[in-house]
Amino acid sequence: MKKLISILLLSLYLVSTTELYQLLKMPLLIEHYFQHKNLNPEMSFTAFLKTHYDHPVKDSDYDEDQKLPFVSHASPLSVVFTINPILDIHCIGKVYNPIGIRQILYKNVLYNKEILNSIWQPPRFRQS
Repeated sequence: MKKLISILLLSLYLVSTTELYQLLKMPLLIEHYFQHKNLNPEMSFTAFLKTHYDHPVKDSDYDEDQKLPFVSHASPLSVVFTINPILDIHCIGKVYNPIGIRQILYKNVLYNKEILNSIWQPPRFRQS
């Protein structure tokens, strides 16, 4: 059961983040080939592929041609995350810093109290 679930999750991940979702359009390719085969019985599958992929033309079924696999591409899902550069492990009143960086917790890349205090100050009036 674990193997089946892992295969399912890996398949879902690959289909959503790569161009593998294009393989799900293969029945459209076969159906479109048979439509062309009915119009021209002497057309081979390689001639069909050359017509649609090598030198595509805008003809009456251009909208159907754009639905074929690997004709139009979409940008797959992009996942971006950041990692805090400071890793502190707290153990009963002691702080263990495996990286060796001595820095107070509130002074990190995302928040610097000194910079904010220097920017936001009340207006100063000149004494004459």
